[in-house]
Amino acid sequence: MSGGKEEEEGIPDNKAVLRDALSSLDIRGRKAPATDEDHVTHAFWDTQPVPAMSESTQDLDDSEMGPIDCRNAEDIRKDPYSLPASFQWSDLNLDNDEEVKELYTLLHENYVEDGDNMFRFDYSPAFLRWALSPPGFKPEWHVGVRVTQTQKLVAFISCTPALLYCKGVRVQPKPPQLLNSASSSSAGGGSGGRGSGSSSAGGASSGSGGGGELQSPNGDGDAVDLDDAEDSNVDGDMNTVEVNFLCVHKKLRSKRLAPVLIKEITRRCNLCGIFQAAYTAGIVLPKPVACCRYYHRSLNPKKLIEVGFSRLAPRMTLTRTIKLYALPEQTQTPGLRPIVDADCEVCCQKLNEYLTRFALAPRFTTAEFRHWMLTQPDVVYTYVVEDPETKEITDMVSFYALPSSILGNDKHTLLRAAYCYYLFANKTTLPDLLNDALILSKRLHFDVFNALDVLENDSFLKELKFGIGDGHLQYYLYNWRCAPIKSGDVGLVLL
Repeated sequence: MSGGKEEEEGIPDNKAVLRDALSSLDIRGRKAPATDEDHVTHAFWDTQPVPAMSESTQDLDDSEMGPIDCRNAEDIRKDPYSLPASFQWSDLNLDNDEEVKELYTLLHENYVEDGDNMFRFDYSPAFLRWALSPPGFKPEWHVGVRVTQTQKLVAFISCTPALLYCKGVRVQPKPPQLLNSASSSSAGGGSGGRGSGSSSAGGASSGSGGGGELQSPNGDGDAVDLDDAEDSNVDGDMNTVEVNFLCVHKKLRSKRLAPVLIKEITRRCNLCGIFQAAYTAGIVLPKPVACCRYYHRSLNPKKLIEVGFSRLAPRMTLTRTIKLYALPEQTQTPGLRPIVDADCEVCCQKLNEYLTRFALAPRFTTAEFRHWMLTQPDVVYTYVVEDPETKEITDMVSFYALPSSILGNDKHTLLRAAYCYYLFANKTTLPDLLNDALILSKRLHFDVFNALDVLENDSFLKELKFGIGDGHLQYYLYNWRCAPIKSGDVGLVLL
């Protein structure tokens, strides 16, 4: 249930994640070596409930979609997995400033770097609290490993709750027909009827704000009932988890801690009745459900060139490059403003409605929406469009801040990157909305704006001068079998 790895374990390499993220911003043209992924041995993942690389999933129909391993929480071992001698489990308390600082230090010194050791993700304490503490999170899902003698934090893995739908069916550990016969209280609706659905994984609840039934993204007539998606389900009806921040100290990579961390957080989720998870990796493992591509838009091309992040294109001067990527000083959309708390209920409903268009997408409660979308400086920024006449919220765009430390550069120490997050557009065109997002992020002193080719992002990438990256980001579902999903049918954005 994770997106990180030690290379020798066949678990996604943390470096690969950043290498792909940074190569998406890097226009130097590096290419990853070609591999025959079907013949790679994945010693760890071949033991997990995920489709094998050799398994053909291309022609799976909806009746074959669902959980791979249907277990009950009662069957899960109660004791933690054993760690190597001299190490002990230690759950992190994110309300404790010292423990958050320990996590920041571990990630800053040992988490992902690009392949040339020029950049390293720099997750701030505020970002970590935001990313790891949404409604419905459990403290035991912040899993640390310490050296027994010194109590130094040397490894970490985490997950957060989410409610996911896959092709109109809620991702959950039991087939939908079994759930429907047992109970009619499942959050988020979405149900049913199509083959072996599944129920699980940590989700905090489903879409907020009421609004009746919405058609499922594959147009089969199944509906997502948002009236069932009340905030009361945040802690009581978790369905999936999103796994992130697997990190092992560089000097301990030979201790094989990563597989134990993954098995332990899986065990803890299983005890909560959660058996499915979503995660991403920059490399191919058994077996991607979607393959997405990074795109980047230069906001400060002079700095990007100075730090070696990008280079001048052939027959281009620095002056011409700066002019090429210049943006207006002011936004263009009437009624565009920062989101406020009073917007959250209606924006959550509109976002959930928008997300039903996609084959793989979450649903949010108002409480979750408020956590993820309300602006926190240097963490996440959200803007809405309010019709000047009707005062209706018609559109929304958001982006989060994830800087990288710049290694070995005398002039610059930090690369400020904005990442396109969730959005919806009912009146303003996406190119116009995102052009304003670029202006706003430039005003906030970001150096580059990144986006995946998920959602309907492809509609603005070329027009707004995004450059295609060399890196890909693979999406995975743990313990869930389904046919591959095109990147433009993905409505899930993972941090």
